[in-house]
Amino acid sequence: MSLFKEFRDFAMRGNVVDLAVGVVIGAAFGKIVSSLVANIIMPPLGLLIGGIDFKNMAVTLKPAVGDTPAVLLQYGIFIQSIFDFIIIAFAIFLAIKVMNKLYKKKEVEKPVAKPSAEEVLLTEIRDLLKAKQ
Repeated sequence: MSLFKEFRDFAMRGNVVDLAVGVVIGAAFGKIVSSLVANIIMPPLGLLIGGIDFKNMAVTLKPAVGDTPAVLLQYGIFIQSIFDFIIIAFAIFLAIKVMNKLYKKKEVEKPVAKPSAEEVLLTEIRDLLKAKQ
């Protein structure tokens, strides 16, 4: 089997394609959440705590000298990333919770199979044989 054919078979398996779709959707969802946090959540939060813009929160480790830019410890962007993570984690938690409920409903909806006539007859014969002993 050629290397190309093996790779094609591997890439076209359902799990790999599902994973690729999940990664693409996850990346798009991450951008949406980052925008939500940066443009919707953080401005009012900064206003509530005294008009602070989290993007500009930083500690200067080394000031700028000539053409060399300053070395900054940008903890405001880190705080914003923490909010991104919390929102994404909560959204994934909710999605998994909904999926688990759907799977439980599928399990409950399965009717219990009645034993066939042959199984019933064999059970009766077994019971009669036990009774004679």
